[in-house]
Parts: sequence; structure tokens; C-alpha cells
Amino acid sequence: MTEASLAPLYILSFRQRDELAAIAADAGWHVVAARRVEGAERRFLGSGAPVAVIDARGSLAEGLEATAALGGAIGSNGGAMLALVSRGDIDAIGRFYDAGATHFLASPFSEAEFVQALRFAARHADRMAGEWQASGPADPLGWRLDLRSRAILLTPGLARLLDLDEEPSPRTLLRKLDKLERRAAIAALRRLAGARHTTAFAHDLTNVGRVVQHLQLDEKGGRIDALVEPLGSAPDSVAAMRDALALSRDAGGARRWIERRLARSEQGAADGSLTVILVALNRFGIVNTAYGRSAGDGLLRGAHRRIEEVARETLERGALVARMGGSEYLIATAAPRERIDLAVEHIAGALARPFVVGESIVVLGCRIGMAERSAEDDAAKLLRRASEALADAKASDSATVRVAEAGESDAPIDRLASQLRQAIEQGDIDILFQPQVSVSTGEIVGVEALARWDHAVLGTIGADALFAAAARADLEIGLSDHIQRIVMARAAAWPAALAGLRLSLNLTAGDIARPGFADLFLDRIDASGFPRKRLTLEITESGLIEDLGVASTLLATLRSAGCRIAIDDFGTGYSSLAYLKSLPLDYLKIDKKLAQDIAGTARDRVVVRGVIDMARSLGLSVIAEGVETTEQLDLLAKEGCQYYQGFLCSEPVDVDALLNLMAGRT
Repeated sequence: MTEASLAPLYILSFRQRDELAAIAADAGWHVVAARRVEGAERRFLGSGAPVAVIDARGSLAEGLEATAALGGAIGSNGGAMLALVSRGDIDAIGRFYDAGATHFLASPFSEAEFVQALRFAARHADRMAGEWQASGPADPLGWRLDLRSRAILLTPGLARLLDLDEEPSPRTLLRKLDKLERRAAIAALRRLAGARHTTAFAHDLTNVGRVVQHLQLDEKGGRIDALVEPLGSAPDSVAAMRDALALSRDAGGARRWIERRLARSEQGAADGSLTVILVALNRFGIVNTAYGRSAGDGLLRGAHRRIEEVARETLERGALVARMGGSEYLIATAAPRERIDLAVEHIAGALARPFVVGESIVVLGCRIGMAERSAEDDAAKLLRRASEALADAKASDSATVRVAEAGESDAPIDRLASQLRQAIEQGDIDILFQPQVSVSTGEIVGVEALARWDHAVLGTIGADALFAAAARADLEIGLSDHIQRIVMARAAAWPAALAGLRLSLNLTAGDIARPGFADLFLDRIDASGFPRKRLTLEITESGLIEDLGVASTLLATLRSAGCRIAIDDFGTGYSSLAYLKSLPLDYLKIDKKLAQDIAGTARDRVVVRGVIDMARSLGLSVIAEGVETTEQLDLLAKEGCQYYQGFLCSEPVDVDALLNLMAGRT
């Protein structure tokens, strides 16, 4: 097979390494194979392979760990990663893609199908290797190597930082690296010599700090171009050139800037055109949780530098670049649309390049929403339309960028906002209660309060959709306050037959981030007369991910005041052990999809058993959500789950129906 002949291939398989290696070798690949995750990134980079195979069949957790370990290296080198998964783990494919996989193959499959999948991955790697284009900042740090004369030319900025001439010898430049780093540099050059077009490697650089070098081979020009990107803290000489945060504004400042810009246009002092671009980093919360706030702050600074470098190169002088809080950024510009489209494309490319965190390389990527000012827009409306476009981009499986066209969705959003405000004012938001049941006794021991809105046109809107609508209409805090007051008042008025039940109430991300919320909420409980000791507060991953420290402090305050704390929907997305270690928890609620899967394969049961065992070892009680069959309940009981809720007992009901349920179980 000529296309794979002698091409290196990296295979990591926990159970079938030798079998897969033999198939690939027979098809013409030079195979580097391993069985352990430890050191996988180093071995993969050392192999020079454009394609990695992660065999997660029968080892889902280990496979995801290995995929994440190689994801940064794959992204930085323009490679491809093929994930092999069991048929029963198809639902986890999205998690593999998020971790860095580019292709997948589900078992059972034939040898021919495996080889064909390898060919597709190899072709993808070849395409990716040719697409990445280095684009340096206004005062770039980089170098160029002429492959014919072996002469090196440094940019003035890099020459000053290294205290070298702009045309040093290759040996002199390599001496700026220690022994191990020289090996990494030489290995990167060898990867380019082996028909690769782009590659990257990270190291410490004297007088600069932590950097990643992006290398690109220009075969026609007979040269290698390198962009040197500082990633860690830098000395003053570098900070003066590189720290874009010195020019940043906060969210309030950005809005005031836009208001002034629009006011000037109305007075004829400036052109009326203005486009707002919002950029949100993908997976930042996960990295922030895994590596700590210091590393997260470094990533935010690095992302800001990349965005501002693109803005300087593609947009007009004076375009605004601001950090909006969390991991979102704003660009406001009056540049022509074609320049804006170019800037957006370059920003997406810049943020897709790898970042270095400690000794690891991570790939974030981004989602982008943009809105061009229409005649009716003030600053608030323009920002809201850009936010809606960003939300649409985040919700999309494929689109990185969404554009809000003039008037595209203003009327429906305005109508929905007005209707939701009216529903809150008129008390049309209803509260139902879903029982939580003891697995061992069948006794109803508590309920979860769930909001419902019976919309005249849209029908019944559940809690998730209700809060999504509230967020788009800037009513999230008002809705949360309204629901909390209703729930506490109704629970305080429960008849004696319900007096022993625990009440579970959901807190939103907005609640957690609100200054002074703990005191406000505790006062609300006390004013209702409902006892704190019978209240459980449920939080989800989305409410924690931006600032785990703030959430931990708030929840500790509420718990010390007598409330109990539950983490909801555990087992979805990127639920992290860091949450279990860092938060003051009493309950772990298994997500309904995971709980329902327990009746599937033996592997599904192993996963649920692992979650339950982990929770109990941490002293947490376990509640399974979404239980619908006696088979699911029996299996959960065997694994040690203490409580459940779901349609097997009851759908969410009003107080009268809840009383009937209680009476029927006595």
C-alpha cells in the first residue's frame, strides 16, 4: 500500500495492542504501539506519526483519558486520531471528539474496515497539515531557516530577547535550549523532514519563559518559518510588547465605549456602522478546574494576546478588544464586512492552535457570535443580538461562527420577554413536586421542586427550557427569585402528612455568581418558615464551571447554616472529580441517562457501580434520576443506590396528587 508505506502510526490499545499492530503493519504502516496512558503524549510526539489510534473498546474511561492526553499534540501537529469504541459506547463519541479525536470506528469491525479507517485518518492528517498558516503579531517573535544555505534569520524582537545577532548560526541558536529541549527541537525538524508540513513543540526559553514554537515547512520556498509564542509570565521587556491585557477593558467599560460610539455616529461625528463580535473559549472551565486558577489565568492572557494580534492586523486602528468576564471576549469594530470576516476566520484559527499548561499541551477552540448594528439598535440591543448569535453557535454541533442579521430575531425575543415578565407578575409559573423514594423501603422521603409554564402557544415549558428562555430575555435572576419564593411559601404551608419530607430546590449559575446571595437566600428561607434542615440545594456542573472557588465558598456558607447540598446530573459532560473533592456535598444525583443505561450492558453496570462506590466512599448519599422500570430499580438496588426519582414512582405532581401518593404508600 503506497500511501501508508513506511509511514509511522501510533497505536495505544489496552487489550489488543499486538493484534491491531499486526494488521496495520501488514497494511504498510510502521507501527509504534503501547498499552499504557502514562507518557503517551511524549511517545506519540517522539514517533513522528501523523495518525494515532486509541482503542477504547472495553476501556471507556481509560480511552477517554488517553484521547485527552494526545488531543493537544494532535491539534498542534495537524494530525488525526482514530478512536475505536464498543458499540454500546456510541453515546460517548461526542466526548471523544471534544477530547481531540477526529475519527471513530465502532466494533465489531473487520480488518479491512480498520485499514480503511486508517486511510481516511491519514488523508485527513495530510489535509490538516497543509491548512495551518502561521500569522505573527505586529512585532513578531520568530525565525526562518533557509534549507539550501542553512542560514537562520531571526526577527528583530526575538534577536533582542535572546541577545543574538539577527543571523546567528544554527548551533548558536540551539545553545539557547537545554539538552532535552534541543532534542525536542531536532525531533520537530525531523518531523518536517518526514513530509510533514507543520508541527509544534513547547519549551522554556531564556529571558522569555514558557513558549510554544509553531513550525511550518515551505517546500516551494525551500525554508522553514517559525512563530515563537510566549505562554507564561514574561519579563518586562517582553510584557511591554506582548501583554495585550494592558489595553483591555472590562464588560462595563466595553458597553460604555459602544454607547459613546453610537452617540457620536448619531451626532455625525463618526460613521454609523458598528459590528460587535463575541468570542467564547471552548472547554476553558474544564482546564481551569483540572489545572487550577493560575493556569486558567495564563490561558486567558494568552487567548487575549492572540485575539488582539489578529485585531491589529486585520481591523482598523482603535477597534475595541475587551475581556467580558469568564472566558468571553468582545471586539467592536467599524471595519468593512470583508475585513471582519477575515478577522473572525483568523481568530478562530488562532484560538484553535495549542496552548501550553504546565507540561501539557491543550487545545481549546472557540465559538463566535457577531451582530452588525441595525438602525434600531442601541448598545444594549446590539450586545444582546451578538449574545444570541453566540448562544446559537454554542448550541450548534458544527458551526463555529453565527451571525445575527438585522432584525433576525428581535421581535420573537421581545415578545417572549414580555410574556415571561407578565407570567411572573401574574403568578402563571407553576411549581410541581417529583417524589424521591428510598430504594430499600419504598417510602417517599423527599421531593424536588420543578417549575412549569403553561404557555398559550408553546404548551407546557419545563424548567430547562424556561430558564433558557429567561436567560435570552435577561430575566434569569428575576425568574429564580420568583420560583424560590413560591417554592418556600408552598412548602411551608404543607399539611402535616408532608411535614417529614425533604425539599430539593435547584440553584442556577446566576444565583451562585450573585454577590450576597447566601444572606439573601437564608433570609428568604427564614421568612417562609420552612426549616433549613429539611432543605437540599441542587447545583449542576454548568453552575460551577466558571469559578469553582466562588461556588465552594457559597455552598459552604449555606451548608453551615443547616441546608444540604447535592450535585445534580452527575455523569454528563465533563463532571469532574475536582467537584467531589472541593465542594461541601451531601448527595450525588446520577444523571437519568446513566441510571437508565444500567439495564444495558455489563459495562454500563460497571460504570454506575463505580460512581456509586466512589460517592459512598466520600460519604455521599446517592440519588438516581429518571428511573422508569423495575429492572432499573432492582439493578440500582444491587449496586447500593439509596434513593431514586422518576416515572416509576411518579411524574412531577401538585400537592394534592402528592398527598394521594403518600397515602397510597402508608
